[in-house]
Formats: sequence, structure tokens, C-alpha cells
Amino acid sequence: MADAIVAEGLVKRYGKVVALAGLDLRVPQGSVMCLLGPNGAGKTTTVRVLTTLLQPDAGRASVAGLDVVTDARALRARIGASGQYAAVDEYLTGFENLDMVGRLYHLGAARARVRARELLTMFDLVDAADRPVKGYSGGMRRRLDLAGALVAEPEVLFLDEPTTGLDPRARQDLWGVIDGLVAQGTTLLLTTQYMEEADRLAERIAVFDRGSVIAEGTPDELKDRVGGERVELVVAETGSMSDAAAALAPFARGQIQDDPVARRLTVPVSGGACVLVEAIGALASRGVEVRDVGLRRPTMDDVFLALTGHESDQTAVGDAAREDVR
Repeated sequence: MADAIVAEGLVKRYGKVVALAGLDLRVPQGSVMCLLGPNGAGKTTTVRVLTTLLQPDAGRASVAGLDVVTDARALRARIGASGQYAAVDEYLTGFENLDMVGRLYHLGAARARVRARELLTMFDLVDAADRPVKGYSGGMRRRLDLAGALVAEPEVLFLDEPTTGLDPRARQDLWGVIDGLVAQGTTLLLTTQYMEEADRLAERIAVFDRGSVIAEGTPDELKDRVGGERVELVVAETGSMSDAAAALAPFARGQIQDDPVARRLTVPVSGGACVLVEAIGALASRGVEVRDVGLRRPTMDDVFLALTGHESDQTAVGDAAREDVR
């Protein structure tokens, strides 16, 4: 499968601050790649270079087979982009916003109107189509902004922090929209600070830190790389915790942690579901009554902490430019 996005040795500096430090990245056509990292990791700078808004100081990049520097003008007609904040005119209606974008893409008056109506239907905005955007909710503005990025039916779509500031329901709704785009074959590159969003949407994840990719793979591959499977259980009686610990000791791949107040034991293991079955059998053989038991895998938060050495920062950022230089 051909690569829709290729970046080789990208370097971008803001004065003495290095935002991109020799970045290499490849995104296969028709796939979803997520750039995951804290504020200042270089995610937004990467998107800006790939969408022709910034020129790199070194290295090269191509999108849809076009060089982001030498073919910038032609490339802009073949990509779509949505930033951290909805770029819509709140004094125009939803329809007028999309119609205007269509005319800017030189679709022609008739095609621009038709495309606007198609997208309003796709994004469930028909009822609000003729209302000024200033009366829209945050989720509705987000959907309208994403619709605007799709007016020209781009081959490659860039979403920079697409759900920043949305409530959980609006975030779920937008995830559904993104799923639909992917099903239609759109190549998607998105940035996020939300671990569960990366886990939910991405086929592959590139973990950024200090302007470069420090790890890349599917969510499961990254979790397996970190390791850290564990059996967690809650026993029925405090007195049975010692028996439970003795039963599980042969399976432990590290220190067993106990929480007497919650009557919980956490046992690091390896081997997946087979180990869980054997552990339950060992507990039963010792007569340990269990209230709750399960096998827990590493989360993307665990992955991020293990790879970068610090916790993820899921606080929404204010100014996109400031993100890459702070």
C-alpha cells in the first residue's frame, strides 16, 4: 500500500527552540494515524508543515504524492484540515459557511450549494442549517468545522486536537463521524492529548516527545511493548487476603501489592487470559471467596508514562502556536 504521508528528517526551529528534531513519519493510504504527545512535543508543528502552513528548516515531506514546499499550491486543493478551534463565521448560517468554503475551492455556485447540503445531512446539522452559527453548541460548531474541511472531498484529512473542549457526549458523537470518514477510505492524521481517543480511533499511534517520534505501532503493540499485565481481585473477607496472596504467588512476575482497606490485591503477571483462569482455580482450591477479579492490560496512559518518563498532559491548550514553543 502506498504512503499518503511521508516525512523524512523534518526540522523546525522557533529561535533557539527546536520544535521538530529530524522527524520521520509514514502514514499508509486509507489508514488512521494518531500523533500522541504532551504540549510542546511538536504535534501541531508537524501538522502545519504537512498542510503547507509552515516550511521546514530541513528535511522533506510529501502528502498525496506532492511535496509540501514545491507543490504547496496544488496540494492545498487535495487536503482538508480542522484545527483545535472551530474556524467558522458565527454571523453566517451553517449553510452559508459551507457554501462559502465551496466557492473558495472554486467548486462553482451550483456545486457549492449541493455539497453544502450533502455535508449538513452527513453531520446531522440539517435542522440548524439556516440558523446563525453563533447559536450553535460547541459540538455543533465542531461538526460544522469538520464538514468545512471535507467540502472539497480531500484525499487526506488532518485533525489537530479535534475534540478539545467538548463534553463527553459531543466527543462520542464526533468519534462516530470520524469512523464514517475512515470507512469511506479517507486517510486521516490526527493529533490528540486524550489517551482514550488515540486508543479508540487510531490504527497506528506515533508517540511524540521533544520534537521526534519515540515509539510507533498499533495500540496493542505499544501496550505489549510496555508490558504490565496484572490480575486484580477483591476478596470477600479481609482475613482471606493472605490466603489469596499465597495462592497467586506462583503466578506473580513482581511484587504483589495489597490494599487492606479495599481488600484488593494487584498481581503482575504474564500470559494473558490463560493465567487468569489458572489463578482463579488456585484461589478456589484454597477456598478464597472473590468478590471481583479480572485481567487488566496497560492503558495508553501507562504506555505514555513508560515511554516518555512523565504523565500525559490532557489539559486543553489555548494557542496552537504556543503549544510548540513552550
